Amino acid sequence: MYRHLADAIRTLVLDGRIALHIKLPAERELAPCLKLSRATVTAAYDLLRESGYARSRRGSGTWTALPDGNRPAAVNRMLTSESAAIDLTIAAFGLSVDVVTEALDRSTVLLAQHAGTTGYHLFGLQELRTAVADRYTLRGLPTRPEQIFITSGAQQALMFLFWALCRPGGSVMVENPTYPNALEAIRRARLRTVPVPVSDDGWDDEVMQATLRQVAPRLAYLIPDFHNPTGCLMPVDQRVRLLRAARVSGTWLAIDETFTDTALDVPTPGPFASHAGPGEADHIISIGSMSKSHWGGLRIGWLRATPQLIEELAGLRVTVDTAGSVLDQLVAVALLERDDVLLPARIAQIRQQRSALMTALATHAPQWTTRWPPGGLSAWVDLGQPVATALAQRAIGHGVHIESGTRFSPDPGTFEHRLRIPYTLPPVQLDEAVRRLVEALHGGVPLVAAVKRPRWVA
Repeated sequence: MYRHLADAIRTLVLDGRIALHIKLPAERELAPCLKLSRATVTAAYDLLRESGYARSRRGSGTWTALPDGNRPAAVNRMLTSESAAIDLTIAAFGLSVDVVTEALDRSTVLLAQHAGTTGYHLFGLQELRTAVADRYTLRGLPTRPEQIFITSGAQQALMFLFWALCRPGGSVMVENPTYPNALEAIRRARLRTVPVPVSDDGWDDEVMQATLRQVAPRLAYLIPDFHNPTGCLMPVDQRVRLLRAARVSGTWLAIDETFTDTALDVPTPGPFASHAGPGEADHIISIGSMSKSHWGGLRIGWLRATPQLIEELAGLRVTVDTAGSVLDQLVAVALLERDDVLLPARIAQIRQQRSALMTALATHAPQWTTRWPPGGLSAWVDLGQPVATALAQRAIGHGVHIESGTRFSPDPGTFEHRLRIPYTLPPVQLDEAVRRLVEALHGGVPLVAAVKRPRWVA
Protein backbone atom coordinates (compact mmCIF):
# COMPACT_ATOMS: atom_id res chain seq x y z
CA MET A 1 0.00 0.00 0.00
CA TYR A 2 2.79 2.44 0.81
CA ARG A 3 4.30 1.82 -2.64
CA HIS A 4 0.96 2.62 -4.29
CA LEU A 5 0.64 5.80 -2.22
CA ALA A 6 4.16 6.93 -3.14
CA ASP A 7 3.48 6.29 -6.83
CA ALA A 8 0.18 8.22 -6.66
CA ILE A 9 1.89 11.26 -5.14
CA ARG A 10 4.73 11.03 -7.69
CA THR A 11 2.18 10.95 -10.54
CA LEU A 12 0.38 14.01 -9.17
CA VAL A 13 3.68 15.90 -9.01
CA LEU A 14 4.68 14.97 -12.56
CA ASP A 15 1.22 15.91 -13.88
CA GLY A 16 1.33 19.33 -12.23
CA ARG A 17 -1.63 18.64 -9.93
CA ILE A 18 0.65 19.04 -6.91
CA ALA A 19 3.06 21.94 -7.38
CA LEU A 20 6.79 21.67 -6.74
CA HIS A 21 8.30 23.02 -3.53
CA ILE A 22 5.08 22.97 -1.52
CA LYS A 23 4.61 21.34 1.84
CA LEU A 24 2.95 17.93 1.94
CA PRO A 25 0.51 17.16 4.77
CA ALA A 26 2.09 15.89 7.96
CA GLU A 27 2.07 12.08 8.23
CA ARG A 28 -0.20 12.13 11.27
CA GLU A 29 -2.70 14.34 9.38
CA LEU A 30 -2.68 12.45 6.07
CA ALA A 31 -3.07 8.96 7.57
CA PRO A 32 -6.63 9.38 8.94
CA CYS A 33 -7.74 11.25 5.80
CA LEU A 34 -6.75 8.25 3.65
CA LYS A 35 -7.81 5.71 6.30
CA LEU A 36 -4.26 4.34 6.43
CA SER A 37 -1.89 3.73 9.30
CA ARG A 38 0.70 6.39 10.05
CA ALA A 39 3.41 3.78 9.40
CA THR A 40 2.12 3.34 5.82
CA VAL A 41 2.28 7.10 5.14
CA THR A 42 5.73 7.32 6.74
CA ALA A 43 7.01 4.51 4.50
CA ALA A 44 5.55 6.23 1.42
CA TYR A 45 7.24 9.53 2.31
CA ASP A 46 10.51 7.65 2.88
CA LEU A 47 10.28 6.22 -0.66
CA LEU A 48 9.55 9.65 -2.11
CA ARG A 49 12.56 11.15 -0.36
CA GLU A 50 14.79 8.26 -1.39
CA SER A 51 13.86 8.67 -5.07
CA GLY A 52 14.13 12.47 -5.06
CA TYR A 53 10.41 13.32 -5.23
CA ALA A 54 10.38 14.86 -1.76
CA ARG A 55 12.75 16.76 0.52
CA SER A 56 12.51 17.09 4.29
CA ARG A 57 13.88 19.60 6.74
CA ARG A 58 13.92 18.77 10.43
CA GLY A 59 11.13 20.64 12.14
CA SER A 60 9.76 22.03 8.84
CA GLY A 61 8.08 19.04 7.24
CA THR A 62 8.23 17.38 3.82
CA TRP A 63 8.20 19.26 0.50
CA THR A 64 7.60 18.12 -3.07
CA ALA A 65 10.60 17.98 -5.42
CA LEU A 66 11.99 16.35 -8.54
CA PRO A 67 15.08 14.11 -8.69
CA ASP A 68 18.37 15.91 -9.29
CA GLY A 69 19.42 16.22 -12.91
CA ASN A 70 15.86 16.15 -14.26
CA ARG A 71 15.50 19.73 -15.44
CA PRO A 72 14.93 19.36 -19.20
CA ALA A 73 15.79 22.15 -21.60
CA ALA A 74 12.94 23.44 -23.73
CA VAL A 75 13.01 23.69 -27.48
CA ASN A 76 13.24 27.37 -28.33
CA ARG A 77 9.80 28.70 -29.16
CA MET A 78 9.45 31.19 -32.00
CA LEU A 79 13.06 30.57 -33.04
CA THR A 80 12.51 27.78 -35.54
CA SER A 81 14.10 27.91 -38.94
CA GLU A 82 12.02 29.32 -41.78
CA SER A 83 12.93 26.22 -43.76
CA ALA A 84 11.40 23.85 -41.19
CA ALA A 85 9.02 21.55 -43.00
CA ILE A 86 6.33 21.45 -40.33
CA ASP A 87 6.11 23.95 -37.45
CA LEU A 88 3.87 22.94 -34.54
CA THR A 89 5.20 25.50 -32.05
CA ILE A 90 2.65 28.20 -32.88
CA ALA A 91 -1.13 27.76 -32.60
CA ALA A 92 -2.30 30.39 -35.08
CA PHE A 93 -3.65 30.75 -38.62
CA GLY A 94 -2.74 32.76 -41.66
CA LEU A 95 -5.24 34.95 -43.52
CA SER A 96 -6.38 34.50 -47.11
CA VAL A 97 -5.15 36.97 -49.73
CA ASP A 98 -8.70 37.91 -50.72
CA VAL A 99 -9.65 38.83 -47.16
CA VAL A 100 -6.47 40.87 -46.67
CA THR A 101 -6.95 42.69 -49.97
CA GLU A 102 -10.54 43.61 -49.21
CA ALA A 103 -9.64 44.82 -45.71
CA LEU A 104 -6.79 46.91 -47.10
CA ASP A 105 -9.09 48.48 -49.71
CA ARG A 106 -11.56 49.42 -46.98
CA SER A 107 -8.83 50.75 -44.67
CA THR A 108 -7.34 52.87 -47.46
CA VAL A 109 -10.57 54.84 -47.67
CA LEU A 110 -10.53 55.36 -43.90
CA LEU A 111 -6.83 56.22 -43.87
CA ALA A 112 -7.46 59.38 -45.88
CA GLN A 113 -9.46 60.71 -42.93
CA HIS A 114 -6.46 60.28 -40.59
CA ALA A 115 -3.60 61.31 -42.85
CA GLY A 116 -3.76 64.91 -41.69
CA THR A 117 -3.44 63.98 -38.00
CA THR A 118 -0.31 63.14 -36.01
CA GLY A 119 -1.31 59.46 -35.91
CA TYR A 120 -0.49 59.18 -32.21
CA HIS A 121 -3.53 57.64 -30.52
CA LEU A 122 -2.36 56.79 -27.02
CA PHE A 123 -5.46 54.81 -26.06
CA GLY A 124 -5.94 53.35 -29.52
CA LEU A 125 -7.86 54.49 -32.58
CA GLN A 126 -11.34 55.62 -31.59
CA GLU A 127 -13.00 53.60 -34.39
CA LEU A 128 -11.33 50.41 -33.14
CA ARG A 129 -12.09 51.10 -29.47
CA THR A 130 -15.74 51.56 -30.42
CA ALA A 131 -15.80 48.36 -32.51
CA VAL A 132 -14.28 46.31 -29.67
CA ALA A 133 -16.63 47.86 -27.09
CA ASP A 134 -19.60 47.01 -29.30
CA ARG A 135 -18.48 43.37 -29.47
CA TYR A 136 -18.52 43.12 -25.66
CA THR A 137 -21.94 44.76 -25.51
CA LEU A 138 -23.37 42.35 -28.08
CA ARG A 139 -22.03 39.43 -26.01
CA GLY A 140 -23.86 40.57 -22.89
CA LEU A 141 -21.37 42.91 -21.20
CA PRO A 142 -22.26 46.61 -21.71
CA THR A 143 -19.03 48.40 -22.54
CA ARG A 144 -18.06 51.96 -23.45
CA PRO A 145 -15.11 52.86 -25.74
CA GLU A 146 -13.33 54.54 -22.82
CA GLN A 147 -13.11 51.11 -21.16
CA ILE A 148 -11.02 49.75 -24.06
CA PHE A 149 -7.25 50.13 -24.41
CA ILE A 150 -5.72 48.98 -27.72
CA THR A 151 -2.33 47.25 -27.52
CA SER A 152 0.17 45.61 -29.85
CA GLY A 153 -1.15 42.12 -29.19
CA ALA A 154 -2.35 40.38 -26.03
CA GLN A 155 1.22 39.85 -24.80
CA GLN A 156 1.84 43.59 -24.56
CA ALA A 157 -1.46 43.99 -22.75
CA LEU A 158 -0.34 41.44 -20.17
CA MET A 159 3.01 43.17 -19.69
CA PHE A 160 1.27 46.49 -19.06
CA LEU A 161 -0.83 44.84 -16.36
CA PHE A 162 2.21 43.39 -14.60
CA TRP A 163 3.89 46.79 -14.60
CA ALA A 164 0.79 48.67 -13.43
CA LEU A 165 -0.58 46.32 -10.79
CA CYS A 166 2.37 44.31 -9.43
CA ARG A 167 5.68 45.01 -7.79
CA PRO A 168 8.86 42.86 -8.04
CA GLY A 169 8.57 39.89 -5.72
CA GLY A 170 4.78 39.93 -5.77
CA SER A 171 2.75 36.81 -6.46
CA VAL A 172 0.68 35.94 -9.53
CA MET A 173 -1.67 32.95 -9.50
CA VAL A 174 -1.36 31.01 -12.76
CA GLU A 175 -2.80 27.81 -14.13
CA ASN A 176 -0.57 24.79 -14.47
CA PRO A 177 -0.14 24.24 -17.40
CA THR A 178 -0.55 27.65 -19.04
CA TYR A 179 0.59 29.91 -21.90
CA PRO A 180 4.43 29.85 -21.94
CA ASN A 181 4.91 33.46 -23.04
CA ALA A 182 2.84 34.61 -20.07
CA LEU A 183 5.15 32.68 -17.75
CA GLU A 184 8.16 34.31 -19.38
CA ALA A 185 6.59 37.75 -18.93
CA ILE A 186 5.99 37.00 -15.25
CA ARG A 187 9.62 35.98 -14.80
CA ARG A 188 10.90 39.10 -16.55
CA ALA A 189 8.70 41.25 -14.34
CA ARG A 190 10.40 39.51 -11.38
CA LEU A 191 7.14 38.16 -10.05
CA ARG A 192 6.51 34.88 -8.26
CA THR A 193 4.15 32.31 -9.77
CA VAL A 194 1.62 30.48 -7.61
CA PRO A 195 0.37 27.56 -9.73
CA VAL A 196 -3.07 25.95 -9.55
CA PRO A 197 -3.67 22.74 -11.50
CA VAL A 198 -5.74 22.34 -14.66
CA SER A 199 -6.26 18.72 -15.69
CA ASP A 200 -8.17 17.14 -18.57
CA ASP A 201 -11.23 17.50 -16.33
CA GLY A 202 -10.73 21.23 -15.78
CA TRP A 203 -9.95 23.40 -12.77
CA ASP A 204 -9.80 22.30 -9.14
CA ASP A 205 -12.24 24.56 -7.30
CA GLU A 206 -10.90 23.79 -3.83
CA VAL A 207 -7.28 24.47 -4.77
CA MET A 208 -8.10 27.77 -6.49
CA GLN A 209 -10.17 29.06 -3.63
CA ALA A 210 -7.64 27.89 -1.03
CA THR A 211 -4.84 29.62 -2.97
CA LEU A 212 -6.78 32.88 -3.14
CA ARG A 213 -7.64 32.64 0.55
CA GLN A 214 -4.19 31.66 1.87
CA VAL A 215 -1.82 33.45 -0.53
CA ALA A 216 -4.02 36.41 -1.56
CA PRO A 217 -2.02 36.94 -4.78
CA ARG A 218 -1.98 40.43 -6.23
CA LEU A 219 -3.06 39.15 -9.66
CA ALA A 220 -4.45 35.94 -11.15
CA TYR A 221 -3.84 35.21 -14.84
CA LEU A 222 -6.43 32.73 -16.15
CA ILE A 223 -7.58 31.33 -19.53
CA PRO A 224 -11.15 30.10 -18.84
CA ASP A 225 -12.26 29.96 -22.49
CA PHE A 226 -10.73 26.92 -24.23
CA HIS A 227 -7.70 26.94 -22.00
CA ASN A 228 -4.26 26.87 -23.59
CA PRO A 229 -3.06 24.10 -23.80
CA THR A 230 -5.75 21.74 -22.42
CA GLY A 231 -8.73 23.17 -24.34
CA CYS A 232 -10.96 23.08 -21.24
CA LEU A 233 -13.92 25.46 -20.84
CA MET A 234 -14.61 26.71 -17.30
CA PRO A 235 -18.28 26.17 -16.28
CA VAL A 236 -20.35 29.24 -15.43
CA ASP A 237 -20.97 28.21 -11.80
CA GLN A 238 -17.23 27.82 -11.25
CA ARG A 239 -16.63 31.30 -12.70
CA VAL A 240 -19.11 32.75 -10.24
CA ARG A 241 -17.41 31.04 -7.28
CA LEU A 242 -14.02 32.24 -8.48
CA LEU A 243 -15.30 35.81 -8.73
CA ARG A 244 -16.56 35.67 -5.15
CA ALA A 245 -13.27 34.27 -3.84
CA ALA A 246 -11.20 36.87 -5.73
CA ARG A 247 -13.31 39.68 -4.33
CA VAL A 248 -12.70 38.46 -0.76
CA SER A 249 -8.93 38.11 -1.31
CA GLY A 250 -8.63 41.45 -3.15
CA THR A 251 -7.03 39.75 -6.16
CA TRP A 252 -7.14 41.31 -9.63
CA LEU A 253 -8.33 38.86 -12.29
CA ALA A 254 -6.58 39.08 -15.67
CA ILE A 255 -8.83 36.99 -17.92
CA ASP A 256 -7.27 35.94 -21.22
CA GLU A 257 -10.11 35.66 -23.74
CA THR A 258 -8.01 35.37 -26.89
CA PHE A 259 -9.50 31.92 -27.67
CA THR A 260 -13.13 32.89 -27.00
CA ASP A 261 -14.02 33.09 -30.70
CA THR A 262 -12.80 29.53 -31.34
CA ALA A 263 -15.85 27.75 -29.89
CA LEU A 264 -16.30 24.57 -31.95
CA ASP A 265 -18.83 22.32 -30.17
CA VAL A 266 -20.46 24.76 -27.74
CA PRO A 267 -21.92 28.28 -27.93
CA THR A 268 -19.41 31.12 -27.74
CA PRO A 269 -18.89 31.86 -24.03
CA GLY A 270 -20.04 35.19 -22.65
CA PRO A 271 -17.41 37.56 -21.24
CA PHE A 272 -16.09 36.44 -17.86
CA ALA A 273 -16.93 39.83 -16.36
CA SER A 274 -20.58 39.43 -17.36
CA HIS A 275 -20.98 37.01 -14.42
CA ALA A 276 -19.75 39.56 -11.88
CA GLY A 277 -22.00 40.82 -9.15
CA PRO A 278 -22.03 44.31 -7.61
CA GLY A 279 -18.54 45.44 -6.68
CA GLU A 280 -16.79 42.54 -8.46
CA ALA A 281 -16.36 43.79 -12.03
CA ASP A 282 -13.88 46.60 -11.24
CA HIS A 283 -11.15 44.05 -10.44
CA ILE A 284 -11.61 42.08 -13.68
CA ILE A 285 -9.46 42.88 -16.71
CA SER A 286 -10.42 41.18 -19.96
CA ILE A 287 -7.62 40.58 -22.48
CA GLY A 288 -8.53 40.10 -26.13
CA SER A 289 -6.71 39.74 -29.42
CA MET A 290 -7.23 39.22 -33.14
CA SER A 291 -4.31 36.80 -33.39
CA LYS A 292 -6.30 33.57 -32.99
CA SER A 293 -9.60 34.56 -34.58
CA HIS A 294 -8.24 36.64 -37.48
CA TRP A 295 -4.49 37.09 -37.99
CA GLY A 296 -1.50 37.46 -35.68
CA GLY A 297 0.36 39.54 -38.26
CA LEU A 298 -1.78 42.57 -37.40
CA ARG A 299 -0.52 42.68 -33.78
CA ILE A 300 -3.84 43.95 -32.48
CA GLY A 301 -4.86 43.26 -28.90
CA TRP A 302 -6.84 45.06 -26.23
CA LEU A 303 -7.75 45.36 -22.58
CA ARG A 304 -11.19 45.98 -21.12
CA ALA A 305 -10.95 47.61 -17.71
CA THR A 306 -12.15 50.60 -15.72
CA PRO A 307 -11.46 54.03 -17.27
CA GLN A 308 -9.23 54.80 -14.28
CA LEU A 309 -6.99 51.80 -14.94
CA ILE A 310 -6.99 52.57 -18.67
CA GLU A 311 -5.63 56.05 -17.87
CA GLU A 312 -2.83 54.52 -15.79
CA LEU A 313 -1.95 52.04 -18.55
CA ALA A 314 -1.81 54.85 -21.10
CA GLY A 315 0.71 56.59 -18.88
CA LEU A 316 2.87 53.47 -18.97
CA ARG A 317 2.56 53.18 -22.73
CA VAL A 318 4.48 56.38 -23.45
CA THR A 319 7.59 54.68 -22.07
CA VAL A 320 7.27 51.84 -24.58
CA ASP A 321 5.88 52.78 -28.00
CA THR A 322 3.61 55.85 -27.60
CA ALA A 323 0.95 54.45 -29.94
CA GLY A 324 0.09 51.62 -32.29
CA SER A 325 0.02 51.63 -36.08
CA VAL A 326 -2.97 53.53 -37.47
CA LEU A 327 -3.00 51.41 -40.62
CA ASP A 328 -3.05 48.13 -38.69
CA GLN A 329 -5.90 49.40 -36.52
CA LEU A 330 -7.90 50.48 -39.58
CA VAL A 331 -7.42 47.04 -41.12
CA ALA A 332 -8.62 45.54 -37.84
CA VAL A 333 -11.75 47.70 -37.98
CA ALA A 334 -12.43 46.51 -41.53
CA LEU A 335 -12.04 42.86 -40.45
CA LEU A 336 -14.28 43.24 -37.40
CA GLU A 337 -16.99 44.73 -39.62
CA ARG A 338 -17.07 41.40 -41.49
CA ASP A 339 -17.07 39.12 -38.43
CA ASP A 340 -20.49 37.72 -39.34
CA VAL A 341 -18.89 36.21 -42.46
CA LEU A 342 -15.26 35.65 -41.45
CA LEU A 343 -15.75 33.91 -38.10
CA PRO A 344 -18.14 31.15 -39.28
CA ALA A 345 -15.74 30.35 -42.13
CA ARG A 346 -12.83 30.21 -39.68
CA ILE A 347 -14.75 27.93 -37.30
CA ALA A 348 -15.56 25.54 -40.16
CA GLN A 349 -11.87 25.44 -41.08
CA ILE A 350 -10.80 24.75 -37.48
CA ARG A 351 -13.33 21.93 -37.11
CA GLN A 352 -12.05 20.27 -40.26
CA GLN A 353 -8.44 20.47 -39.15
CA ARG A 354 -9.24 19.29 -35.63
CA SER A 355 -10.87 16.19 -37.14
CA ALA A 356 -7.82 15.67 -39.33
CA LEU A 357 -5.48 15.75 -36.33
CA MET A 358 -7.63 13.37 -34.29
CA THR A 359 -7.79 10.97 -37.22
CA ALA A 360 -4.01 11.14 -37.63
CA LEU A 361 -3.48 10.41 -33.93
CA ALA A 362 -5.86 7.44 -34.03
CA THR A 363 -4.16 6.11 -37.16
CA HIS A 364 -0.47 6.61 -36.41
CA ALA A 365 -0.37 6.84 -32.59
CA PRO A 366 -3.27 4.89 -31.08
CA GLN A 367 -1.27 4.45 -27.87
CA TRP A 368 -1.32 8.22 -27.26
CA THR A 369 -4.40 9.68 -25.58
CA THR A 370 -6.12 13.04 -25.69
CA ARG A 371 -9.50 14.62 -25.02
CA TRP A 372 -11.56 16.02 -27.90
CA PRO A 373 -11.35 19.79 -27.15
CA PRO A 374 -14.66 21.71 -27.41
CA GLY A 375 -12.78 24.74 -28.71
CA GLY A 376 -9.37 26.31 -29.02
CA LEU A 377 -6.62 25.51 -31.48
CA SER A 378 -4.69 22.55 -30.05
CA ALA A 379 -4.83 19.09 -28.48
CA TRP A 380 -3.08 18.26 -25.20
CA VAL A 381 -1.66 14.82 -25.98
CA ASP A 382 -0.51 12.27 -23.39
CA LEU A 383 2.40 10.16 -24.69
CA GLY A 384 2.12 7.65 -21.86
CA GLN A 385 5.78 8.07 -20.91
CA PRO A 386 7.94 11.07 -19.83
CA VAL A 387 9.90 11.53 -23.06
CA ALA A 388 8.40 14.74 -24.47
CA THR A 389 11.58 16.86 -24.33
CA ALA A 390 13.73 14.14 -25.88
CA LEU A 391 11.09 13.56 -28.56
CA ALA A 392 10.88 17.28 -29.37
CA GLN A 393 14.65 17.42 -29.80
CA ARG A 394 14.76 14.31 -32.00
CA ALA A 395 11.75 15.48 -34.05
CA ILE A 396 13.80 18.40 -35.38
CA GLY A 397 15.85 15.88 -37.35
CA HIS A 398 12.59 14.55 -38.81
CA GLY A 399 11.50 17.98 -40.01
CA VAL A 400 9.05 18.80 -37.19
CA HIS A 401 9.31 21.58 -34.63
CA ILE A 402 7.18 21.09 -31.52
CA GLU A 403 7.25 22.04 -27.84
CA SER A 404 7.58 19.65 -24.92
CA GLY A 405 4.74 19.79 -22.41
CA THR A 406 7.16 20.98 -19.76
CA ARG A 407 7.38 24.33 -21.59
CA PHE A 408 3.83 25.07 -20.44
CA SER A 409 4.51 24.65 -16.73
CA PRO A 410 5.88 27.06 -14.11
CA ASP A 411 7.49 23.98 -12.53
CA PRO A 412 10.28 22.72 -14.85
CA GLY A 413 10.14 18.95 -15.23
CA THR A 414 6.40 18.45 -15.02
CA PHE A 415 4.26 17.44 -18.04
CA GLU A 416 7.16 15.49 -19.55
CA HIS A 417 4.55 13.03 -20.85
CA ARG A 418 2.64 15.71 -22.78
CA LEU A 419 2.81 17.43 -26.16
CA ARG A 420 0.67 20.31 -27.34
CA ILE A 421 -0.21 19.68 -30.98
CA PRO A 422 -1.99 22.58 -32.72
CA TYR A 423 -4.49 21.82 -35.48
CA THR A 424 -3.78 25.04 -37.37
CA LEU A 425 -2.08 23.44 -40.38
CA PRO A 426 -3.74 21.85 -43.43
CA PRO A 427 -4.95 18.24 -42.92
CA VAL A 428 -2.21 16.73 -45.09
CA GLN A 429 0.50 18.43 -43.04
CA LEU A 430 -1.09 17.41 -39.75
CA ASP A 431 -1.16 13.77 -40.83
CA GLU A 432 2.47 13.95 -41.94
CA ALA A 433 3.51 15.69 -38.72
CA VAL A 434 2.01 12.97 -36.51
CA ARG A 435 3.56 10.26 -38.71
CA ARG A 436 6.98 11.87 -38.34
CA LEU A 437 6.61 12.28 -34.58
CA VAL A 438 5.81 8.60 -34.22
CA GLU A 439 8.76 7.76 -36.46
CA ALA A 440 11.02 9.94 -34.29
CA LEU A 441 9.74 8.26 -31.13
CA HIS A 442 10.22 4.68 -32.28
CA GLY A 443 13.08 4.99 -34.76
CA GLY A 444 16.68 4.46 -33.70
CA VAL A 445 17.90 4.36 -30.10
CA PRO A 446 15.09 4.38 -27.49
CA LEU A 447 14.50 7.81 -25.99
CA VAL A 448 15.69 8.38 -22.44
CA ALA A 449 12.92 9.41 -20.09
CA ALA A 450 13.47 12.85 -18.55
CA VAL A 451 12.14 11.61 -15.21
CA LYS A 452 12.86 8.00 -14.38
CA ARG A 453 10.19 5.95 -12.70
CA PRO A 454 11.19 4.83 -9.18
CA ARG A 455 12.23 1.23 -8.78
CA TRP A 456 9.17 0.37 -6.69
CA VAL A 457 6.85 0.77 -9.68
CA ALA A 458 6.28 -2.36 -11.77
